[in-house]
Amino acid sequence: MLDVRRLRLLHELRIRGTLAGVAEALSYSPSAVSQQLTLLEKEAGVELLQRVGRRVKLTPQGEILAEHTEHLLDRLEAAEADLMASRTTVSGTVRVAVFQSAAHAIIPPALTILGEEFPGLRVEITEREPEAGLFAVSARDFDLVLAEQYPGHTRAHRADLDRINLATDALRLAVPRPRDGRAVVSSLEHATMLPWVMEPAGTASRQWATQLCRSAGFEPDVRFESADLIAHIHLIESGNAVGILPDLVWAGQSPAVHLLELPGLPHRTVFSAARRSSAGRPGVLAVRDALARAVALVAAPSPG
Repeated sequence: MLDVRRLRLLHELRIRGTLAGVAEALSYSPSAVSQQLTLLEKEAGVELLQRVGRRVKLTPQGEILAEHTEHLLDRLEAAEADLMASRTTVSGTVRVAVFQSAAHAIIPPALTILGEEFPGLRVEITEREPEAGLFAVSARDFDLVLAEQYPGHTRAHRADLDRINLATDALRLAVPRPRDGRAVVSSLEHATMLPWVMEPAGTASRQWATQLCRSAGFEPDVRFESADLIAHIHLIESGNAVGILPDLVWAGQSPAVHLLELPGLPHRTVFSAARRSSAGRPGVLAVRDALARAVALVAAPSPG
């Protein structure tokens, strides 16, 4: 009989691509991973890996076995979810990957709800960019991810993940507050020559914001890059930049900057995603319910 733990290593190699990546994800040494995969080849009686330069890749037989392993892991996870659902208490650990503004606005009230209603449930929160978080849930590093979808931006479809929308979050131009009764900027077109703060290149928010500026007829002068939206707020509030901020960043508090509507009144969608095989776990259901209730508690700011 094939060893399930070794099959898991083959599955991990398929999704992570390198022995080093498997070793890091599972806290093994690369040599230990290699040894276990060699033993799996002996159990299977066929070659599962082949060398390509300094890397290894799965043979056709390795791909077949890895595909079956994915289904096996899903069945084991579904069985675990059914066992947990048969209990009268909600306990265990739920690992959640969140992006920065969601961590700031949604997570604190959600944790308060969970602490009051499910004291036996442990919730671990780690900040991850949405793309990385979605991959990490698919790879079983996390149980749940909070991610965002910007207008016109599509993501690679992951059939193993579900999706539940939590909120539509308005996106607004953020500028310094008016001085002496005079606004520094009154529209997107007036921000043409001003310094901008944006999230790092390659992120969905950066791509979307850049395209928005280009559609308004200018290339934004990005002088500050940061994934930390609190840093964005401070730069804008101090008069050193303008930028685009989602409403959730205020977490129900009064905005510290002047907010202006953007053309088309754009919104991003905030959603959660879990593996379909574990979405029925009581802990995952409890966290999702708390997140939805937390979103309802966060009031959106008014422009101004």
